[in-house]
Amino acid sequence: MPATADLGDSDLARAVTAGQPGLSEAAEAELYRRFAPRVRLYGLRHLWDEDAARDLVQQVMLLTIEKLRAGLVRDAEGIASFVLGVSRTMAIDLKRRERRREKLRDVFLVPDSVEAETGDAMLDVDRLETCLARLAERERATVLLTFYAERTAIEVGKELGVTQGNVRVIRHRAIERLRTCMTAQESRT
Repeated sequence: MPATADLGDSDLARAVTAGQPGLSEAAEAELYRRFAPRVRLYGLRHLWDEDAARDLVQQVMLLTIEKLRAGLVRDAEGIASFVLGVSRTMAIDLKRRERRREKLRDVFLVPDSVEAETGDAMLDVDRLETCLARLAERERATVLLTFYAERTAIEVGKELGVTQGNVRVIRHRAIERLRTCMTAQESRT
């Protein structure tokens, strides 16, 4: 039996899928050794951050190995394409999450005047809790599912039994109510 370093990418993928003790673990390690640098470079190119690129490597390689172990990769010959596709999908998802977080920070951070006094942007958690409690149940659920659980409008709609468009309207109105509540309490303090 050849050493895993001598095997091609497709043979390594098949070895992982076969699950033979000893060979499978060595094949997984070799796949990681070969593809991790490529995924990292992809992450650096598309995420512009070393830490995000390293996170991408871990997530992509973990998913790839899990799919191989479960026999869910259709074509072992296309393992490089599979890894690239997973990298692309996960990088897009990471960017989307970051945009949501930025949007949430923009909505709920205490304004610049307080930031200038303290030197830090601060979130008034008590005020936010109060404002969230004042929202209607469906509005609160929509906001929490969107920003906390990081679900898409389609997923939120399925869970709440409303259309994707309705989710966007509910979310927009809820954010406006939260903004009004947060700024109204701010002016009283």
